[in-house]
Amino acid sequence: MRSSRLVLILAVIILQACSKVPVTGRRQFNVISTGQIASMVNEQYRETLQSSTILPDSDPRTQQVRACGQRIAQAVERFLNENGMQDRVQEFNWEFNVADDETVNAWCMPGGKVLFYTGILPLTQDENGLAVVMGHEVAHAVARHGNERMSQGILAQGAGMTLDILTSENPGLARNILLQSVGIGSQLGMLAYSRSHESEADKMGLIFMAMAGFDPRTAPAFWERMSASSNGQAPPELLSTHPSDERRIQDLNAYMPEALKYYKP
Repeated sequence: MRSSRLVLILAVIILQACSKVPVTGRRQFNVISTGQIASMVNEQYRETLQSSTILPDSDPRTQQVRACGQRIAQAVERFLNENGMQDRVQEFNWEFNVADDETVNAWCMPGGKVLFYTGILPLTQDENGLAVVMGHEVAHAVARHGNERMSQGILAQGAGMTLDILTSENPGLARNILLQSVGIGSQLGMLAYSRSHESEADKMGLIFMAMAGFDPRTAPAFWERMSASSNGQAPPELLSTHPSDERRIQDLNAYMPEALKYYKP
């Protein structure tokens, strides 16, 4: 009797934890809200900024990244509000910064905490290239990919474990699971997103940049430049767990007609 009741309780929890990802409609298992991890995310973001050389507000590169980020953030929030997903809008407290670092990478943590590295800017080349990266990284946060991975990590700690329990009993482990879930760079000891998450972020990012008035047709060329930049060496961090270059370009081109529906220059 007890086992049957436990199975029923777990079934209810799993059912309640299933939600749909905006744009793609994929169902995901997620037991951790952005609100639950907001303090952890903010602390980690502040620590990262303090340990990095952050460009000043007056730097043209910072201004360009922020202008791009704000346009995409506004388009995303408008889309979510128009499609009955106001709860996701409330999760975001957008912040955009640029670190003077040759790492070819950029990331967005849950809640909209974004960091670009100057190493990626020569490859973005212009505002459309920036929008390709910005849309992709923002998509990870909108899709709650970090929350989803953290949910899987918490679940792997044992049945009945919750974030509150883990945080109180083993805060170090809780922090490590967060770091391993948000895919913001191996130099911080974090795991990258899965290939399925990266492919989903590609599609969502294409839509988001188009909504913001950036040309989605520039996306394949940017990823080709990213691929070529490795020169046969280890790929840039942003490409480390992505599908093959050929497959990625094919997927982007196949999804382009859908993205162009949202594009209004």
